[in-house]
Amino acid sequence: MEVLRPQLIKIEGRVYRKNFMQEQTYQQEDEDEDYYGEPMEYSEELSDSCVVEQTERGFQCAVAVPSALFKYIIGKKGETRKKLEMETRTSINIPKPGMEGEIVITGQQRGGVISAKTRIDVLVESFRRKQPFTHFISFSLNQPEVQEGFLKFQEKVLEKCSMDRGVSSCLFQNPAKLHLTIGTLVLLNDQEIQWACELLKQCKEEFINKIAGGKPLLAEMVGIEYMNDDPGMMDVLYAKVHMKDGSDRLQLIADQLVERFVLSGLMIKEWDRVKLHATVMNTLFRKDPTAEDRNNALAGKSGLRERESFDGRNILKLFENFSFGELCLNSIHISQRFSTDSSGYYASSGSLFYLTA
Repeated sequence: MEVLRPQLIKIEGRVYRKNFMQEQTYQQEDEDEDYYGEPMEYSEELSDSCVVEQTERGFQCAVAVPSALFKYIIGKKGETRKKLEMETRTSINIPKPGMEGEIVITGQQRGGVISAKTRIDVLVESFRRKQPFTHFISFSLNQPEVQEGFLKFQEKVLEKCSMDRGVSSCLFQNPAKLHLTIGTLVLLNDQEIQWACELLKQCKEEFINKIAGGKPLLAEMVGIEYMNDDPGMMDVLYAKVHMKDGSDRLQLIADQLVERFVLSGLMIKEWDRVKLHATVMNTLFRKDPTAEDRNNALAGKSGLRERESFDGRNILKLFENFSFGELCLNSIHISQRFSTDSSGYYASSGSLFYLTA
């Protein structure tokens, strides 16, 4: 971390600096680094989602935090919690390892309780960003016509381009798992999964029905494109997805879904607009057929994972405008990573069937 340019984290409308605790005298592993958030502008007002109660001994506030993140608030040998308690003059009670529950902050001064709560929020947000994603919002693209078109594409690519460097049958997506990713989620307990499902239902009522017009979205998968800069050293090849009528309704739904989930804190915004694409070839599949990138757009960058690229120049030349088929999109899923349902698609933690036939 650069000392003069610390990372900024936005929580509940306020911006915080993430500062490294210089006092540490022991060597830590990356996951046990202790950070605390220093508000750029101090305020004794909390959001409506958190209430500070007055008790006989002072003040108290409960903070909902997934148990998977408790260790970051405790810190190595309890140093993070001790520092928080000392600097805010509070007592921070954290459930035992393996147990879900709220973190309870108590103190004699209301401002101290608020400060401790705010710093815990910064810690949670900071370390949530380091967790691998567990779910993703998706449109299923594995309709029979598209699966048939995809298998024909795979057959022709292997027939005409199998001699090109790195091209192999192991690079192709499982046709039953063809999908359009809207955004990735880190959902660390049942409460967060339920929250995400409820938020998806709210999106249906607030804007999805209006944009879709009560009818299925008729789309098509036509044409291919690649993620990185050099077609001779590809890592990800994808099919383009767009509305048949040329409208931007699918893009509007995708972008507004991301906006709502980012505001909820369940999703991190990575791009200004959702890239509507379906991965058809990925070099991560070479070693792991179940692999899913957090963001395929980053797949071509070095340092993320050692992977053997392939020469896709002939594939682009021969299949630039290949048509995989038409789609009737009538549901959105909160899909579980590394899972499979009875149809071969990802298991769903919540499906939103929002259109009428």
